[in-house]
Amino acid sequence: MKIRVFESKRAMGIAAAQDAATLLHSAVKKQGHARLMAATGASQFDLFEALTARTDVPWGEVSLFHLDEYFTLPAEHPAILGRYLRERFISKVNLGSFHLLDPVGDPEAECKRVGRLLQEAPIDVAFVGIGENGHVAFNDPPADFETETPYKIVHLDMRCRRQQMSEGWFRSLDEVPKQAVSITVRQILKCRNILCVVPEARKAQAVADTLHSQVSPQVPASILKTHGAATLYLDKESSSLLTEEDLLQS
Repeated sequence: MKIRVFESKRAMGIAAAQDAATLLHSAVKKQGHARLMAATGASQFDLFEALTARTDVPWGEVSLFHLDEYFTLPAEHPAILGRYLRERFISKVNLGSFHLLDPVGDPEAECKRVGRLLQEAPIDVAFVGIGENGHVAFNDPPADFETETPYKIVHLDMRCRRQQMSEGWFRSLDEVPKQAVSITVRQILKCRNILCVVPEARKAQAVADTLHSQVSPQVPASILKTHGAATLYLDKESSSLLTEEDLLQS
């Protein structure tokens, strides 16, 4: 895994956006289209702001998928992840197509419907984050590293639910759903390029655990170290527990 560290969240987001734009442009030039899978959450704010401002990306040839969704909330709830993408990404660029999990649909049926579309061709670029508990998407520890199913219903652990509340998506812990639909770990690993964007001090321990631990379902993000084209974007705060050796080995 390649590690890039920046002085600020904004600088990190701009750099990740530059790399994403280059990869998307290259995919379109090579095959006539590009497929993008995007994370949501506060960690992606700066990336999305920088990327959607770019005019050099052939957005009309880009198809968008997303990582996860809640299915027990009203469609207008501010935490709905498809709503996040519509407001912060889809409304700002003229995408060729986008395929969101319908939060008011049947979750099992949605897993199959979007999963079939996802498997029609490889994902060229995936944006992911790392949760405070080390999760990727909503694959909380111990994560399932084996299933080949594209999407699955998962149970959210307490640390994950507390994070969703602390980021301001919910007014209380009781409001945070205990289940969601998530892209699976093996599906993430099938993406051609993974851009893992992880700012802020609250993620520093999860970043250190990801890099220092053995690959293990107990630290789900550790699996990203097995991918040949994964880049970890950090700011000064999220990289604060890393050593010089960590950075030299990347």
